[in-house]
Amino acid sequence: MSANAVADRVLGLLPDRADWQAVRRSPRRDLVAGLTVAVVALPLALAFGVTSGLGAQAGLVTAVVAGAVAAVFGGSHLQVSGPTGAMTVVLVPVVQQFGPTGVLMVGALAGLLLIALALARLGRYVRYLPTPVIEGFTAGIAVVIALQQVPAALGVTDAHGDRVWAVAADAVARFVVHPRPVALAVALGVAALMLLGARFRPGVPFSLLGVAAATVLAETFPLDLVRIGALPQGLPAPSLGFLDPGAVGVLLPSALAVAALAALESLLSATVADGMTVGQRHDPDRELFGQGLANLAAPVFGGIPATAAIARTAVNVRAGAASKLAALTHAVALAAIVLAAAPLVGRIPLAALAGVLLATTVRMIEAGSLWALARATRGDALVLVLTFAVTVAWDLVTAVAVGVAVAVVIALRAVARSARLEQVPLDRGEHSAEEHALLAEHIVAYRLDGPLFFAAAHTFLLELSEVADVRVVILRMSRVSALDATGAHVLGDAIGRLRGRGITVLLSGITPDHDQVLSTLGVADELRRDGLVFPDTPAAIAHARDLLRGPVPT
Repeated sequence: MSANAVADRVLGLLPDRADWQAVRRSPRRDLVAGLTVAVVALPLALAFGVTSGLGAQAGLVTAVVAGAVAAVFGGSHLQVSGPTGAMTVVLVPVVQQFGPTGVLMVGALAGLLLIALALARLGRYVRYLPTPVIEGFTAGIAVVIALQQVPAALGVTDAHGDRVWAVAADAVARFVVHPRPVALAVALGVAALMLLGARFRPGVPFSLLGVAAATVLAETFPLDLVRIGALPQGLPAPSLGFLDPGAVGVLLPSALAVAALAALESLLSATVADGMTVGQRHDPDRELFGQGLANLAAPVFGGIPATAAIARTAVNVRAGAASKLAALTHAVALAAIVLAAAPLVGRIPLAALAGVLLATTVRMIEAGSLWALARATRGDALVLVLTFAVTVAWDLVTAVAVGVAVAVVIALRAVARSARLEQVPLDRGEHSAEEHALLAEHIVAYRLDGPLFFAAAHTFLLELSEVADVRVVILRMSRVSALDATGAHVLGDAIGRLRGRGITVLLSGITPDHDQVLSTLGVADELRRDGLVFPDTPAAIAHARDLLRGPVPT
């Protein structure tokens, strides 16, 4: 791609006049929606920051900086971005291996990768992700986030383990030896308040109320609760000190995982938002571009990698948002909270934030949808269970890769089974009974239906190789829906085997696309030279009769 083409492509991804026209339609409703989302996002940003390993401040910074940049440059009018539970699942091992500066570098690299995906116009391909994969990793993420909250919910600060489930198990073991029931009671109380409150009063921000109540209790009574700790009053000064060109090679695999997750979660969230509204459609490439810029900006201020948040986006839609102003207002409101109430935020118990995330995980799992998929087909059930299990046991990106791979294998198996090699009767027309007897005895016509590609080609070869007691075989190709290099080579192999047994092979009805594949690979060149390739089946049958009759005596 030339420099001018890249420049034109970038200009096409920037905000346009239609974005700002949407802002002017209902600014008051967007402002109210943005404030509503900020109230919901505050405890989540704090909790996800703590869970990531970089602290509550990193979560707030991410919600403010990445939320604002993605709101302006993203491809959805309704999307709200910031730290998410799925991203913390990927970041925890990065923090353990490379430390905080490594996470900032990973975020910047992921931002560059997302911008590259947008320039390559790859955003549209997320629509091909199988539903069992999406549901499987969503349920897996929910379980992983819940396991991450076990230490804070039990009041344990020194749990260890290589995997999240191992850390949770170690926290439980330490809790049994030195129980701290107050922390557990606070976590369960906040979670119960959110779940029960949402059922009876869905419009009330019970997450914020629960965190506030837990903080008041902790300040009023001498409870043994671990707090968030001191937060600076304001955003950190921008810095590029985390940049380390020499570490790119080591950090690139982690950056690829973060970029894959950011792209996947953001585009899925935008699709969900479109489905909740009428007349709203996101631009997937612009969304990737906006998320890329957001992940470039957040590390400069000490923030963690960000992505669109399905929960906050849903709140935004339900609150009446109609333009980017709502998501931008949410970021500005969070910035104001950081500036005005940082000391108060620092007194929030970690157990209360654990309760917020426990309730969030319960809401993430759609039991009815999972059960329906598990009963749909055995293939769907297998993909669902595998994706879920790998998400919990290893990591999200590996889970998506495994789920997609298994789904592709199952789909190919089903498509391959749809390919048929069917013997068909020759058109009787006005031929005499003697001619039909001759044709039936020595000429066989086969119609190839469906795709002839690598998954189905060898079955075709086995079936065709069993043809016996004939002098001419007509292969009718007009109904072949797909033909790849493997299928073409197998077709050539089958023709060669038949000709080696003295059987004449005629081809009919080859489409131009398939003829190009065959010609490029040199398949059936001998048949073309001998005049044994025909545009339609009647011409092939007529030639077969001429071959059997032999030369006309003079």
